[in-house]
Amino acid sequence: MTNAARERYRARMQRVLDHIDRHLDEDLGLEALSAVAAFSQAHFHRQFTATFGVTVHRYVQLARLRRASYQLAFRAGASVTEVALDAGYEAPDAFARAFRQRFDQSPSAFRMSPEWQPWRAACAPLTNARTKRMTTWSTGDIDIHDFPATPVAVMSHRGDPAAVYGTVRRFIEWRRAAGLGRSIAATFTVFHSDPRTTPAADFRLDLCAASDRPIQDNAQGVTAGLIPAGRCAVLRVIGHSEDLEPAALFLYRDWLPDSGEEAGDFPLFCQRLSFFPDVPEHEAVTDLFLPLRSHRAG
Repeated sequence: MTNAARERYRARMQRVLDHIDRHLDEDLGLEALSAVAAFSQAHFHRQFTATFGVTVHRYVQLARLRRASYQLAFRAGASVTEVALDAGYEAPDAFARAFRQRFDQSPSAFRMSPEWQPWRAACAPLTNARTKRMTTWSTGDIDIHDFPATPVAVMSHRGDPAAVYGTVRRFIEWRRAAGLGRSIAATFTVFHSDPRTTPAADFRLDLCAASDRPIQDNAQGVTAGLIPAGRCAVLRVIGHSEDLEPAALFLYRDWLPDSGEEAGDFPLFCQRLSFFPDVPEHEAVTDLFLPLRSHRAG
């Protein structure tokens, strides 16, 4: 297969993944998705499995169950039955069987105390498929902003990055109790460590909610912090914004050396503007900030 033909195949498969993200509540059967790819059903099924290492049916089921797992772990409003219906299951017991088969926990147990290691392993086919996406940026996608000094409430995650979802869950619970929900306080993450090069035991990131209120003593270890003012290169990431590594590599490896700028002293950080599953995954929006050294006069 020529490079041009390979890229056409990749573009068709990219179109299918995007369609799945946009239409999780609709018909995502083989007939519908093969039409999106403009392949025959038999050829599409073979090509999808060969490209992503998972069948179309399993990929769609995982995408729906993954959204359901987020609703159970991070969204307190919906009942398990409502989450089951939202995932396309007419009966809660069928949803429970599928959920347990994929994540080794019942939906109720996962809501109470998620086991993130089996969850991450189960979601690996989704993650692996999306790493094959050819998301690219250009220098025209970068803006330089003067970021204002922003007081924040901070919960630090230290240790294995695989366990970060547990910290996220605790931070969400603290925010709700403190009256600093996402609709009230802007949400930031500060990346102190690169998971590719940092030993798991030494990994650190900070989960932050904008707030200038005094932080009351609390059992969760939330403290007051500050994201300092300064010039920043900003790259907007739309969709799949949990995996910011490609965007960060573009900023550091591709954009920065040719920009004439120097990285500042504060770590890379992001502001999460809209969240999956509050919005479909392809509509999640995150601004990634690379702090820069200030220009000196003269």
